[in-house]
Amino acid sequence: MDKPRTQLMLCGGTGCHSTGMSAFKETLQQALEKENLSREIRIVETGCNGFCAVGPVMLVQPEGIFYQKLRPEDVPELIREHFLKGRPVKRLFYTEPASKESIPDMNSIPFFAHQQFRVMRNKGLIDPEVIDEYIARDGYFGLAKALQDMTPQQIIEEVKVSGLRGRGGAGFPTGLKWDFAHKSPGDVKYVLCNADEGDPGAFMDRSVLEADPHAVLEGMIIAAKAINSHQGYIYCRSEYPLAIKRLEIAIRQAREYGLLGMNILDTGFDFEIDIYQGAGAFVCGEETALMRSIEGRRGMPRPRPPFPARKGLWDKPTILNNVETLANIPQIMLNGGKWYAGVGTETSKGTKVFALSGNVNNIGLVEVPMGTPLRTIIYDIGGGIPERKKFKAVQLGGPSGGCIPESLLDTPVDYEAIAKVGAIMGSGGVIVMNENTCMVDMARFFMDFIQDESCGKCTPCREGTRRLLQILEKICNGNGEPKDLEDLVELSDVIKNSALCGLGQTAPNPVLSTLRYFRDEYVAHIVEKRCPAKRCVSLLRFEVDPDLCKKCGLCFQVCPAHAISWEKKQIAVIDKEKCIQCLSCYAGCRFDAIL
Repeated sequence: MDKPRTQLMLCGGTGCHSTGMSAFKETLQQALEKENLSREIRIVETGCNGFCAVGPVMLVQPEGIFYQKLRPEDVPELIREHFLKGRPVKRLFYTEPASKESIPDMNSIPFFAHQQFRVMRNKGLIDPEVIDEYIARDGYFGLAKALQDMTPQQIIEEVKVSGLRGRGGAGFPTGLKWDFAHKSPGDVKYVLCNADEGDPGAFMDRSVLEADPHAVLEGMIIAAKAINSHQGYIYCRSEYPLAIKRLEIAIRQAREYGLLGMNILDTGFDFEIDIYQGAGAFVCGEETALMRSIEGRRGMPRPRPPFPARKGLWDKPTILNNVETLANIPQIMLNGGKWYAGVGTETSKGTKVFALSGNVNNIGLVEVPMGTPLRTIIYDIGGGIPERKKFKAVQLGGPSGGCIPESLLDTPVDYEAIAKVGAIMGSGGVIVMNENTCMVDMARFFMDFIQDESCGKCTPCREGTRRLLQILEKICNGNGEPKDLEDLVELSDVIKNSALCGLGQTAPNPVLSTLRYFRDEYVAHIVEKRCPAKRCVSLLRFEVDPDLCKKCGLCFQVCPAHAISWEKKQIAVIDKEKCIQCLSCYAGCRFDAIL
């Protein structure tokens, strides 16, 4: 029996590219050729593996050895020890921080062990630029079943049974949306994929497109059959060049295989897909603004009704789903709606992909069953907070989401439970904050983003978010008044109840959630003229407390302006004329001695 050919599954997602994957890959390829190993060992560049915090990463198959934090200088040892002598390099294994245990098996690493992969089932396992590898893992089998064995109404009913809800943020039942479009009269209908991922800290859609583009294409073709559409568009922001490149390759390959275009699988059904590149406007994530952008007009929302299922792109019946929603569809067709509904909660079925970032050890892409507690995501999968800092809050749902405190970390991630605590599911961005985060400043940051990205069409959003930002800036600058808290709440309520689109209606969430759970910080800023987290520059004195100073010189070492004088066993002194107020001394001091 021939020896199995070794496959080096090297993560080729944007995250690993940014940490040096290309240089490592080139060095590895040259070394394999030099040692005459290139026939026995094949490098496969996959999509995002998910564990961005330890990239670049590589999975050695069929052994299942997982290597992390790879550098070009690691190549000689890997070639010599592992690929020539058969002795895996232990120092490149993942090491669990708590136990210091080295773990060679990817599935045994806590980051992966607590996840359940459906949308990301092919991550790190296939070359996204080779359609045969997708087909080898049951790719396009769901499409074949839908086109050859099912009627449009049967497709829709299967999606309804699955309980799949839109993963773009609103959580509207996908089957119901398709049913509306199916029943809308007209010979011309459209299927749109929303890949315009604009939330700070969100990279779910980008990673899915980079790792498994055919899953999205397959989902779109099935959706087209369900509503009798013959044209689809993927609206992807131009800042995602790798995702666009792999989509273009996937579309070309699908056409060559008769899976896209005219007479798909000899069923007489025709469907085409084009890519439309957006310019990065946050508001174009809203469905009606996205459609206006494709039409060549300024991306601005329009009033609803009529809803897009009746009157959408070019005033024709249209369904729009995001990347994650569509990537679920092939497996629902292949395995059945009941299979999909077997995971999750009563009202939120299936899994959800989250982009975990911020003050957390294991930054990366996470897929968990609906109903998983936030604590599990942050601590069991995310590995907790770095540098032994305390957890303070988690921002869920993007810039128009809400900040959830530690007391509510056992909240399950489903649409209703998250809404009850003042946040939204959103597209899946999870930003973790530690004890050094000022929640007033955090609300100001998100409101600044929202105000800047407002399309300006409706007065409540255009003027209301501007006024909210002005009040928050006033508080952070030390000029706040008690009445400002009442004004924030009153103005937020007006915006929520009168803004034109969902983006405007959820814009006050960061303000309302921080007021709800961290009101004491607002009071400290306004009444005591003090920032408890020591982040608001206007409320800081930039002085060293002689009673708390340990004379360690850490602040002296990190000051970029050389504004701190210090000698051994002496208390540090800050020269305020030289100080540029960069907050480096506050970050460097471990003893809270900077006032």
